Amino acid sequence: QEQLVESVGGSVQAGGSMRLSCVASGEQVGSGCMGWFRQAPGDERREAVAIPGGYTSYPDSVKGRFYVSRDNAKNTMSLEMNTLKPEDTGVYYCAADLQCTGWGEGDFHIWGQGTQVTVSS
Repeated sequence: QEQLVESVGGSVQAGGSMRLSCVASGEQVGSGCMGWFRQAPGDERREAVAIPGGYTSYPDSVKGRFYVSRDNAKNTMSLEMNTLKPEDTGVYYCAADLQCTGWGEGDFHIWGQGTQVTVSS
């Protein structure tokens, strides 16, 4: 059964950096789509922040600060977050999908447990 496990997040001051990693298990996950999402405090939805691929997609809010990498051979994905801002605070999720129908929250059906990232000003 496919499973995603994120590394532990933590707290950092504004301007700092943090790296998250995700390890995927299951035979088919490596061939599917993967991405990082975050859920801001008080927000029910999860926003895509990094979708690796032939054309890696980042929203404007993190572009130039966040960098995603994926190692298909090891079934891992990482998120390097730099120049962190308080508005980056949230629960970060690793997500995957075998069908790759799109890049929104509803298009991913395999989720990690989430890891808290807190950025203080």
